[in-house]
Amino acid sequence: MITVLSGGTGTPKLLQGIKEIVDPKDLTIIVNTLENDYFSGVYVSADIDTVLYTMSDIINDETWYGVKNDTFTTHERLEELGSPELLRIGDIDRATKIQKTLLMQNHSLQESVDIQRQHMGIDSKIIPMSNENSDIKIITDIGELDFHDFLIKHASQPEVLDVKFSKVKPASGIIEAINNSKCVIIGPSNPITSISPILSLDGVRDALKNTHVIAVSPIIGNDSVSGPASKFMKALGIEVSSVGIAKLYEDFLDNIVIDQKDIAMKDKLNDIINKVTITNTIMNNLDAKKNLAKIILEGIL
Repeated sequence: MITVLSGGTGTPKLLQGIKEIVDPKDLTIIVNTLENDYFSGVYVSADIDTVLYTMSDIINDETWYGVKNDTFTTHERLEELGSPELLRIGDIDRATKIQKTLLMQNHSLQESVDIQRQHMGIDSKIIPMSNENSDIKIITDIGELDFHDFLIKHASQPEVLDVKFSKVKPASGIIEAINNSKCVIIGPSNPITSISPILSLDGVRDALKNTHVIAVSPIIGNDSVSGPASKFMKALGIEVSSVGIAKLYEDFLDNIVIDQKDIAMKDKLNDIINKVTITNTIMNNLDAKKNLAKIILEGIL
């Protein structure tokens, strides 16, 4: 059994490679729920849906949000009627979100996701990190912003001063999944708003100390591969580099995978962690994703 800690963009790219070399039945994916919220009356769990779409081969892998070849008739009509949406939600994507909203009237988020997973023909387990609603605020130079306002309305432009999020209870099966895994892979997702919320769950860091943990750095040089991770790290006083990532995870980390452009950081990293794997971490095609997955799992499978 292999467990992956996932957020929105970077980790699903890696999952595309992992699922080509690992039996999906042997894969458990624990997904961030920090950014979940209601938009236009439907429950939006973007990171979960991205994983669902990735594992069922329908992800829009140009935007890493929504379904490929989706239409936007409802979104465009809402705009015409004077009710524009902050999120651009496609029609097929919206159906997934509507069903999840309806399911959650009688089921937990975890149960709802599992029902959708089965209907999408996904053999891997997909576990939301929590069934409880989270709250996240981005403290900026223009005031306190909701996460999606910062990310979409303000295009991640304001200077970030702090990031605050609420503590929630872990969903059932998370600790067991970690304890029963040959290894846990921390994907190259945002370490502050995607991975840290999972790590903050009761029992997770302790469980990780008792298994083999491999992290893929989402930082190359002094910037994130995608998204505002570097802004968030800087605001929290964390060095924006693979060294900063290693220090975030050092109490349980066994191996960090860094890009070949960061080879000069190897000695610094070896002061923090015993094993440093250097390879290409840019996943711009399926072969690159599969190759990275093979390197990560070398000696594990």
